[in-house]
Amino acid sequence: MSQIITFSADAEFAQRLDSMTKETGYKNRSRFLRDAALNYNEQITSGDLENMDEGDVAEGTMVIYFQHESGKHLEKYRHIGEVNVHSYQHSCLSFSHSCVDTMQLNGKVSSIKDMIQGIRQTDGVDKVQFIISPMRDHGCC
Repeated sequence: MSQIITFSADAEFAQRLDSMTKETGYKNRSRFLRDAALNYNEQITSGDLENMDEGDVAEGTMVIYFQHESGKHLEKYRHIGEVNVHSYQHSCLSFSHSCVDTMQLNGKVSSIKDMIQGIRQTDGVDKVQFIISPMRDHGCC
């Protein structure tokens, strides 16, 4: 059974919401807002190192967007002993004039947090995100 939820917004926000809805291919605002809320909740509840104990082990993918000249300063983070980097990829994105590194890694939450903090403090780094992998008791690997 569906339940109607309403909220108020100023005209500028409503106009931006309509634009975002159309740009993303949604047929109506309700579905766009539903998916946006679910996505936001997923990011906050399962993808946040802040909600984990410092001694827990986390595994996932780190994504780093940066200016090309900063790459030489980021290399050291692929080789720190406290975090195990299993895979690394670098790409130059010509349209946005940015570089992006992805690393699949695992380690103690405290070590991953330290790594993120160090990367964020590096000149030329635009964005750092760590996406925690789902935990399963069994599966393919």
